[in-house]
Amino acid sequence: MPDLLSRRALGRATLARQLLLERVRRPVAETLEHLVGLQAQVPRVPHLALWDRLADYDPAELDGLMTSRAVVRTQLMRTTIHTVTAADALALRPLLQPVLDRTFAGTAWGQRLRGQDLAAVVAKAADLLTERPMGRAQLQRELAGRHPGLDAEAVAFGVSYWVPWVQSPPRGLWTSSGAAVMTTVAAELGAVPARATSLDDLVVRYLAAFGPASVRDVQAWCGLTRLREVVDRIGPGLRRFRTEDGIELFDVPDAPLPDPETPSPVRFLAEYDNVVLSHADRSRVVAEGDHVLLPGGAGGWTGTVLVDGLLRATWAARREGAVTALTVRPSGQLSSPERSEVLAEGERLLGFLAAGREHRVGFGTA
Repeated sequence: MPDLLSRRALGRATLARQLLLERVRRPVAETLEHLVGLQAQVPRVPHLALWDRLADYDPAELDGLMTSRAVVRTQLMRTTIHTVTAADALALRPLLQPVLDRTFAGTAWGQRLRGQDLAAVVAKAADLLTERPMGRAQLQRELAGRHPGLDAEAVAFGVSYWVPWVQSPPRGLWTSSGAAVMTTVAAELGAVPARATSLDDLVVRYLAAFGPASVRDVQAWCGLTRLREVVDRIGPGLRRFRTEDGIELFDVPDAPLPDPETPSPVRFLAEYDNVVLSHADRSRVVAEGDHVLLPGGAGGWTGTVLVDGLLRATWAARREGAVTALTVRPSGQLSSPERSEVLAEGERLLGFLAAGREHRVGFGTA
């Protein structure tokens, strides 16, 4: 019978692989490859995610990789925007295209286009995005002007799912920002050599970064279905465990499995951090109770807080005149040592988010 892993043991294993038990010294590109990218719906949050994981993180390193096109923002897992290396953008998109196709087909725009032959229009849209980056609304206007009678709104949305694209800098830079405009992967990364990969590779990389995990966990992370057959195919090379509820888990052979009592420091997670979103069963990192997993706010200035390895609070920072104020709202009781650790890590966070500004950290009600 496979070894049993408690929720706490699972949590510590995932946090170790996510580089959240201890900040490490590792190049940004290498970190992105290990983590299979970072959730980037909010443009600047990958910087905060890297600050959580890397010792002495300097946003200039990621900015430099993005401006040189070694790292890009593109639509991948769960059809959401991720910051990934250029090599991963090329390798992962073909594997995940079925998720994008299925998702768009289920939208109102997809329903409006059902049964239509749009190959020529989509090819023209790709040409337009290759010629110059543009947002979805601008693409819609261009298509409407060229194709009278076309449902240009629906097609523009479709193109954003069917045509591989990236969002060019300054979108996502720490030092500046820009509009969400698309250009094709071919236009942006034409000189980057494509790397052959497979669904087997994708599953193994997920387990190395998020495991041990069930088949349902893998599918929740990427949006693909029928991955049981992939796991069965590579099964002889995987470790097997089970949860306290009897769920079968899979893992790569040499990934860390820390002692469940390993200390887990407080971490202020960014919005949409993949460690919170990448399992069907989130109990390894989400404590029991009522939690707001995705609090809204100004991008990069709100998120959730891990205390002793579990999500037990939300945080939000805002500028109040000359002062930047960070408010932490616990979802349950925190001990005095835990509160002290939260305050200390909050001070470090504001030193990163609001360098050179006066700031304060405090607690609010849940």
